[in-house]
Amino acid sequence: MEIVPVTENRKRYLPLLLLGDEQESMIDQYLERGDMYILEDGGQVQALCVVTDEGSGVLELKNIATAPAAQRRGYARAMIDFLSKNYQGRFHTLQAGTGDSPLTVPFYESCGFHRAFAVKDFFTQNYDHPIYEAGVLLRDMVYFQRPL
Repeated sequence: MEIVPVTENRKRYLPLLLLGDEQESMIDQYLERGDMYILEDGGQVQALCVVTDEGSGVLELKNIATAPAAQRRGYARAMIDFLSKNYQGRFHTLQAGTGDSPLTVPFYESCGFHRAFAVKDFFTQNYDHPIYEAGVLLRDMVYFQRPL
């Protein structure tokens, strides 16, 4: 398993990016201003992430996604661990915003994140279509944080 930065032609990973954020115009808002990494294993890209500097020592995880066939193998957790080690000393907090979903909330909590704050109606006001995850309509963006 190897995690490597992606500095050029990031849109070639759009199908995987869309698993973590299903509207391309939203991805376009952070893709080029952040750092992007892919996780390769067995000669295949299994996961990716994009992080941005949000100022005041906060590094935000804007997108994290694992290929469907590779899910539940610890790749996303390996990305979180990589980010924690790679950015420790440069940032004090790793932050992730997500919908209040029974699929994503337990993952972040199991990785040591805690609920920090929410942005009311973020998904319904910023996306051009309703987003459902595990049968739940996503409305508010819930932010999770953990120390680096």
